[in-house]
Amino acid sequence: MTIRLLLLFLSAVPTTLIAHAEDVSIRPNILWITSEDNGPQLGCYGDQYADTPNLDSLASKSLRYKTCWSNAPVCAPARTTLISGMYATSLGGHHMRSAVNLPEGMKLYPEVLRDAGYYCTNNSKTDYNFAQSDDQAGWHESGRKAHWRNRPDPEQPFFAIFNFTISHESQIRNKPHTLVHDPAKAKVPVYHPDVPEVRRDWAQYYDRLTQMDAEVGRTLAQLEKDGLADSTIVFYYGDHGSGMPRSKRWPFNSGLHVPFILHIPDAYRDLAPQDYMPGGLSERLVSFVDMGPTAISLAGAKVPDNMQGVPFCGASEGAAKDYIFGYRGRMDERIDMVRSCTDGRFVYMRHFYPDRPYLKHVDYMFQTPTTRIWKEMFDAGKLNEAQAKFWQPKPDEELFDLQSDPDEVINLATDPDQAERLDAMRSALKQWMIRTRDLGVLPEAEMHRRAGKQAPRAMATSDTFRIEELVDAAWDASDAWRAFHDVVVENMTNRAKSKDSGIRYWAARGLHLGLQSHAGVVDDELAKNSVGVIESLMGDPSPTVRVAAAEALLEFGADGQKVAAAKELLSLANLPENGYYVAIAALNVIDNNYDSVIGLSGGSLKDVSGKRSDAPRRGNDYVGRLLQTISETH
Repeated sequence: MTIRLLLLFLSAVPTTLIAHAEDVSIRPNILWITSEDNGPQLGCYGDQYADTPNLDSLASKSLRYKTCWSNAPVCAPARTTLISGMYATSLGGHHMRSAVNLPEGMKLYPEVLRDAGYYCTNNSKTDYNFAQSDDQAGWHESGRKAHWRNRPDPEQPFFAIFNFTISHESQIRNKPHTLVHDPAKAKVPVYHPDVPEVRRDWAQYYDRLTQMDAEVGRTLAQLEKDGLADSTIVFYYGDHGSGMPRSKRWPFNSGLHVPFILHIPDAYRDLAPQDYMPGGLSERLVSFVDMGPTAISLAGAKVPDNMQGVPFCGASEGAAKDYIFGYRGRMDERIDMVRSCTDGRFVYMRHFYPDRPYLKHVDYMFQTPTTRIWKEMFDAGKLNEAQAKFWQPKPDEELFDLQSDPDEVINLATDPDQAERLDAMRSALKQWMIRTRDLGVLPEAEMHRRAGKQAPRAMATSDTFRIEELVDAAWDASDAWRAFHDVVVENMTNRAKSKDSGIRYWAARGLHLGLQSHAGVVDDELAKNSVGVIESLMGDPSPTVRVAAAEALLEFGADGQKVAAAKELLSLANLPENGYYVAIAALNVIDNNYDSVIGLSGGSLKDVSGKRSDAPRRGNDYVGRLLQTISETH
């Protein structure tokens, strides 16, 4: 009787589960479905304007993550984070379309999976910020024909990515397009002007999400047709926030929050996260840095020591995080530095260039009608406070409550009731920068100058990279935007004498920010001392330090100092002579001070253009774009 019952029980158990229990070498297939430039504007995330039946169906039998961040709000740095399992800031690859060398011997996650016996395909976008060619990332196949169906042995486990571009920023604005979603019903965020052009862009964005959803459906149907649905773990996620302005490129929640759906078949539930439940919602905080390590964990392989992400399921599942982090570096032709973190409800953001507006003219972004009409209305004085904010200088820090302010326009950083939370999140972000050896504390040009031919990461892990001092200098410099007095000047004066070029750079920045934010309030002696320290940096061996010093003197120096600063900036903008990274830094300053630079120097931007081999291979036209913008707007 006992044997008969046992046989009846075994006959009811799926054979895949029995095989998995008996033979640990039978590992799951892993399928990643990704879509470009879209946040959680899906029906399964409660968006009633969305029409996404395939993803809604997948979510109904899978686990949705409430808070997943892409770490970077734009594709190349986000993909750099994904492929490496490391924060792009730790590699120096956080700037849009940059090219950094990888440390010798460092493995990307496809290489780890290949070593574990997986057939790895990528269909088809790469877009990593590495000097090495994309075909060196470890894929068996990478291209539009890459598919799990191409593996030579049908029994071999596979890891496959299918990336859909129909929701990309460029598809929001391409015409002709017949709208399906009614623009009158679109939900316009409070920071956008509520005008027909903006509503149309949002409606077209939702149309593209419906088309993307259909492509997801076709891929899942292929999996089902091949009889692989019961043996394949599926991830679906967007690659960063929507392509609409102030989402993409900005490390607000709106630029970093992506949908993430995880489906684990019954046969592999032993690999599922502890809170897995079909149709459920996970409160666990996850981000792109965790994705690669999680895939390795699901494959039963060892996560390399260099990877910074924490697997959220599989054999190596780690502890949940209290915070996840985001970053913004140079975006195309515009230089900036922002860091952010969230606990799932509150978002803290730190601005290291608070004097520069949130939104500057980025050629690619300005091809979207919403961006153009938004800027035109700002120039015409037709925006309310929430809408106008993003074309103006920033505070040095911001705190938002996503529960009461999902559009992130109400800054709670000065609210005394939030002082404890502000201090905790500020500390968490600063310590994360130190712990991960954030290379953003060196401006891009200086990072490349100091790294030379070695990988920036190798330089960052050496004793020459004084990370705690550099982070302190960067934070103190941005603090000067809020509080400027004799102690700050003394602090920055001491740092201006440092042997470290990065610390000297932040000394110049801090003095300049203090003078800017307190102009008319700073007493003459304090201003005179500050200008004197800045002038001492005009002969600095680092071109990047000279850019910062010249920018400050151009605004606050005496007449002779201003002339010298203008000539120095024009000289530094010479691309053939100084290289790509120095030129783009100088041109960012010249754009903000064009009349002064040209008038005082007696020169012309016609003298600075040209080519250099040190430009990143996918971003070599940014200097040209910036020169064109300057010529058209001045």
